[in-house]
Amino acid sequence: MKKVIVFLLAGLFLLSSGGNVAEAHVKWFTDVAPEKETITNIMSPLFLGLTLFTAVLLAVLTQVLPSMSKWSPLAAVDRTLDQWRSYTFPILKYGLAAALLIQVFSGTLFVPEFEITSTLEISLLWIAIVLLVIPHYIATKAGALVTLVLLVMLTLSVGWFHMLDYGFYLAIVGALLLQRTQGQSWAMPLLYLGTGLSLCWVAIEKWVFPSMALDIIENHGVPTFGFAPAVFIVMTAFIEFIVGYLLVVGILNRILSAVLTLIFVSTTMLFGMTELVGHFMIHIVLIIFIIEGVSFYKPPVEIHSRRADRLIFVSLNFIFALSTMMLIYYRFT
Repeated sequence: MKKVIVFLLAGLFLLSSGGNVAEAHVKWFTDVAPEKETITNIMSPLFLGLTLFTAVLLAVLTQVLPSMSKWSPLAAVDRTLDQWRSYTFPILKYGLAAALLIQVFSGTLFVPEFEITSTLEISLLWIAIVLLVIPHYIATKAGALVTLVLLVMLTLSVGWFHMLDYGFYLAIVGALLLQRTQGQSWAMPLLYLGTGLSLCWVAIEKWVFPSMALDIIENHGVPTFGFAPAVFIVMTAFIEFIVGYLLVVGILNRILSAVLTLIFVSTTMLFGMTELVGHFMIHIVLIIFIIEGVSFYKPPVEIHSRRADRLIFVSLNFIFALSTMMLIYYRFT
């Protein structure tokens, strides 16, 4: 058990040490024109080796988790956090209201990348904020619908493909609309799915357009811990993709959310106010994930009862998810 804990802590340290680039939306911090990397260069021996290593690592992780859950300190923390689940939806709605308020004062719409361009957008933002702070579920749903209108307007302006980076906002709206309905049990899975897929999607950007991440490393003094910048970018993008994948499949949600929160704090110190404005809502979502854990559904891996079947299931699904998302991203950029 001690060896398992040491192994996991080492992995989390790598996650946190690589987070400055991995968790940053690179297009916020560089003016370099994106140059699409060739598929041959993307599928380098390093990339393929890390893919196979990660697939095996994730398979092993599914066997480690049952032992971890029985460790008394973690069990005690889980029991305490379980008692806070009644605060999930209030945190989500008031957090969204605060995030939109920050956007109003920053002159941006949802993230620093998009500036407010019309009086209608400002008006809708204020309407959404007011509705969300009203302590009634009908007002919450109305505020979520107004937020959805803003998302649709923005998507029509910049394109649906661009907005896939910020799919977690759509998941937030969906979760609030499902509150106090027969479909409420789907709210948290939707939030995990939207956030996890957004992290995976942004990770692929770093493989396909590495020149932007390289520019950030050079101009912001991001430490690469002895690795060549190009190698470091590949590794940190893998870390981000793994985190997103684990959130989707329901593994290590509380631990990952806590580590990601620390990473976003560190990136705020490195990149300043832009990072805080852009990732404030992600902080709120991660707090919710720390509280919720994996209470909302049975992890997909538990479909299989035999250990060998679980190992194969997790490994092959990771490779399939990585390949499919890479193919879609590369095809449409």
